[in-house]
Amino acid sequence: MFETRAGERLLETDPADMPPDGHVVFIGRIVSPWTSRETCPKNMRAAREAGGGATLLVDPPYRDGLAGLERASHVIILSWFHHAPRNLIVQKPRHAAEPKGVFSLRSPARPNPVGLHVAKLVGLDIGSGRIELDAIDVLDGTPVIDLKPYFASTDAFADATIAGRDEP
Repeated sequence: MFETRAGERLLETDPADMPPDGHVVFIGRIVSPWTSRETCPKNMRAAREAGGGATLLVDPPYRDGLAGLERASHVIILSWFHHAPRNLIVQKPRHAAEPKGVFSLRSPARPNPVGLHVAKLVGLDIGSGRIELDAIDVLDGTPVIDLKPYFASTDAFADATIAGRDEP
């Protein structure tokens, strides 16, 4: 259990205690240098600055799905933050002046703790299911839900902003 900060609110029912309805499966796991929340970078920029790459290990049944991925310079990884609380609906980030709703934050604490990461593809071995990445901002052993190629032509928006943004 975790302690809430002033201004934070919890859901009445913890989504972790509800019956599953999406039948989501994990396709693999991340091998990273980060073993605790205290040492894990809070975003990909910080992970790159900290150095040290990472590996995504894809489970055998899903390895054929990697065919053609070598064409991509970068990949989008959807992960499952399995250690994150799921019932915190309003959060008070340490860097923010006021509490904020979970859907306006990039925090791992959310009803469905799905992580979104864009990483540079450094190496790929389809036979062993090893994908070498430039960096990652998740704990070692984090489950992976999905993997997609990143397309700068459709995935990047140079004019995207957040009004009054607090720097993470």
